[in-house]
Amino acid sequence: MEKITITIDGRKIETDKGKTVLQVARENGFDIPTFCNQPFIEPTAACRICVVEVKNRKNLPSSCSTPAEDGMEIYTASKRVLEARRIIIQLLLANHRTYCPTCDARNKCLLLEYSRRYNVKEIEYLGKIRDSSGSNDRESIVRRDQSKCILCGRCVEICEKIVGVEAISFKKRGFNSEIGSAFDKKLHETRCISCGQCVNGCPVGALSTRLDLDDVLKELENPERKVIFQTAPSIRVALGEEFNMPAGSIVTGKMVAAIRRLGAYKVFQTDFGADVTIMEEGTEFLRRLSENDYIPMFTSCCPAWQKYIEQFYPDLLPHLSSCKSPQAMEGTLIKNWYAKNNGLTREEVVVVSVMPCSAKKWEITRPGCAYKEIADVDYVITTRELADLIKLKGIDFVNLSDENYDDILGEASGAGEIFGATGGVMEAALRTVVEKATGETLEKPDFTEIRGMKGVREATVNLCGKNVNILVISGLANAKPFLDEIRAGKSKYHFIEVMACPGGCINGGGMPFYHSTETIRKRYEALFADDETKKIRKSHENPSVKKLYDEFLGEPNGHMSHELLHTPYIDRSYVI
Repeated sequence: MEKITITIDGRKIETDKGKTVLQVARENGFDIPTFCNQPFIEPTAACRICVVEVKNRKNLPSSCSTPAEDGMEIYTASKRVLEARRIIIQLLLANHRTYCPTCDARNKCLLLEYSRRYNVKEIEYLGKIRDSSGSNDRESIVRRDQSKCILCGRCVEICEKIVGVEAISFKKRGFNSEIGSAFDKKLHETRCISCGQCVNGCPVGALSTRLDLDDVLKELENPERKVIFQTAPSIRVALGEEFNMPAGSIVTGKMVAAIRRLGAYKVFQTDFGADVTIMEEGTEFLRRLSENDYIPMFTSCCPAWQKYIEQFYPDLLPHLSSCKSPQAMEGTLIKNWYAKNNGLTREEVVVVSVMPCSAKKWEITRPGCAYKEIADVDYVITTRELADLIKLKGIDFVNLSDENYDDILGEASGAGEIFGATGGVMEAALRTVVEKATGETLEKPDFTEIRGMKGVREATVNLCGKNVNILVISGLANAKPFLDEIRAGKSKYHFIEVMACPGGCINGGGMPFYHSTETIRKRYEALFADDETKKIRKSHENPSVKKLYDEFLGEPNGHMSHELLHTPYIDRSYVI
């Protein structure tokens, strides 16, 4: 790579040619503000607050879109630059409804942060606040507030380039410009898949996720209800961030202790449901492979992915595993196995899932996520909501002593834990599929070739002399070319994992907000590091899973399993 030398605020820096001024500055400790720039997407230079001064140039260029050139002299905080940033902030505030105490932007609001940083005390401009009425209702998982929107375009870019859905876009012109859906439909009436990536990307809280805390609090206060919590694998490596702990901190024991103090009857981990998912999905894949029945087979753990394929590729639905997601499997097992074995009725048990994903709120309403008219899961709260609940109750999270999950649904393998990261579902499946197919024991059950944060990874695994081609995708927009190949009958793959969010559940729409992909990397590494510490790292070796099948389900993909653990899908191609 060719090297160049630039000067930033009097400091000479050697860097690789091809990087932007913003990239070089941030890599070397210069904190240039941005609203529109975001991880995983090429810069758009829409907000202009990242302007810098370049010697011998009249205009102030945006640092996010300006290539670093050899010999450049750059000033990131000159008088001209600071004045330009203050004007931009004032213009944004002139159209921004400021009710910060009740805003869901929490500690991520960049407009608030930059207003304080650049000492903006007064607004010299008059603007018109947009009307936000009529855009929301209870059914929409993602909520919109036009009165807070600063038109940075992050949400539009994410929906198009990362998720590949294009449920929202810029509308109207000039001072009337806004971001919204076609025909002003509510989001649940559009092609929105409720993934929440737009919420994570919004720098000012104009987009938020529907909150269900009040309903959960009422259930916890009802003495006639047994409220059982289950926590998804990724929660343990992110929840600590809400309490100022470093990204990637593994807070499993503290999390369990905190949930018990909220008044939970039992605390289980969804990792157990993930282990059961592997038993069902792995068995389904081996059957399909032997019979060449709708190969490739897609994993079905991600509800945003389920909804995406129902809407955009309904003709490929037979390729989607019929398995419910781990949270739905665990929910129905709690109500139909655990409850019965412990003298409880299905009606008095309330299942609350703590999930990294806003689409999980939608998933529990879909057909098939109920048994005999009783929902598998009653409520879904996100990682952020759990943190709010812990703070509401005044629990000193950081200083809690570790506590263990409840048995028997509390036991899980390392394979169940890595479900929270992209490639983890596939790796967990392969650990079981390879051993079941070959009858041989994997001494090291690590499939490192499909690990990593890249949006597309592939590998080939030999099963009894047959090469099985594996594909792992995160970020739904990456799936389209491969789905088109399958539709055309040209795919070489046999088994495909798809997750809507870049990096998987560790970057879900309900996780703590972040400003750097380094946070996602640390969460990712923490999950796999925790997996390596587990005595049991394969789903089929989990003794609780064995007991479940011996005492209740019979065999994977058997009659009872299909009744409780599998789901139908719907053609939703009619959605605009």
